[in-house]
Amino acid sequence: MITRQRLAAGICALLATLSAGVAFPAGAVADETDSTASPKVELVLDVSGSMSAKDIDGGSRMAAAKQAFDEVLDATPEEVQLGIRTLGANYHGNDRKTGCKDTAQLYPVGTLNRTEAKTAVATLQPTGWTPIGPALLKAADDLNGGDGTRRIVLISDGEDTCQPLDPCEVAREIAAKGIGLTIDTLGLVPDAKTRDQLSCIADATGGTYTSVQHKEELSDRVGQLVDRAADPVVTPVATDGTAQCSSAPTLKSGLYTDREEFGKQRFYRVDVNPGQELRASVSVGADREVNPDYGVLLRAVTVHGREIVRGEGTGNGRTDVISTGLRYPKAESDDDNAPAETVCLQVTNSFSAASGVKTTPGLPLELTVDVVDAPSSSSDVASFGLGRGWWLLGALVLTGFVAGLLWGWLSRWRLAVWRTN
Repeated sequence: MITRQRLAAGICALLATLSAGVAFPAGAVADETDSTASPKVELVLDVSGSMSAKDIDGGSRMAAAKQAFDEVLDATPEEVQLGIRTLGANYHGNDRKTGCKDTAQLYPVGTLNRTEAKTAVATLQPTGWTPIGPALLKAADDLNGGDGTRRIVLISDGEDTCQPLDPCEVAREIAAKGIGLTIDTLGLVPDAKTRDQLSCIADATGGTYTSVQHKEELSDRVGQLVDRAADPVVTPVATDGTAQCSSAPTLKSGLYTDREEFGKQRFYRVDVNPGQELRASVSVGADREVNPDYGVLLRAVTVHGREIVRGEGTGNGRTDVISTGLRYPKAESDDDNAPAETVCLQVTNSFSAASGVKTTPGLPLELTVDVVDAPSSSSDVASFGLGRGWWLLGALVLTGFVAGLLWGWLSRWRLAVWRTN
């Protein structure tokens, strides 16, 4: 019995390896720029008095933040230069002017000493005001210089209390400088006003906003954002899809960004020559509160509207981004002068805004287009993307079946001999 279980486990492992190998084919899907400069990340933490509220898994918001920082610091990639800045951590008084200057760099951006960084975080106690705008300006200065990825991750539980310096306007000013700095925001148990403000800050720089209700969510999301900074730099190109294929922009291989209204569709055109394969994927982000149960559909259709192939994904409100993709191989032609086929990519979403949420601007959309040399025949990408891997899969299944029969026959024969003797 143990031997049979091991055999089955071995076959399952082989099948899993095969599936992983064919599900993620090699080759880049967009132009990537490898930078020799180290990526830089600064975590900006709200340490205002409201962070003492105990409404995250039975503990305080500050305790959840400290736990998340400890886990993230342990897992930060070696190549990432990381720093920590606080806001509202030092001034205990009621003078607004002084409180709105209360932002300090707790740990400088540079090579990470995990012990020193964790020790610094452990000393924090919820204290004062919420000067988000001033903190973002200082954080941008902390990350100034160099050509690598630069990212600010802001964790806050409330609105900025230092108006009229609007943090959303500050984020727009940072984006307008063209320094390639992204601000991602996380709201701890946010109300509607906090959510709107943090969403606006993220949107201004092409970042993401995430609402956090639990400690595990906070740790996972901050870790994802720090890891993302270590990825190769990909510069997306802004494009403007249309409601009809006939007027849609023609795209080359690359990474594109756009905005799509709730429940609407956008069209883009791609030219595919005989012997080439179109690979496309799309991600639509919920950068504001949306109703649960939504989806995104990516279709490749002809200029006359006939569907060629589709990909679709669904969500239930537990993720802020939903993605799908497709592949379409164009067969070789005997005619050397055969024209390219114009393929229309149609992106449709079924998101709906929650009550009271603004529907404009549209949802952020990211589209990857890659046109490459096709496999030797179109059938190579059929059958759920396994292509010729089905031959090996079939051989493994047949081998396992035959091995099971032989083992069963051998076991019964040995049992019969034992009883005879």
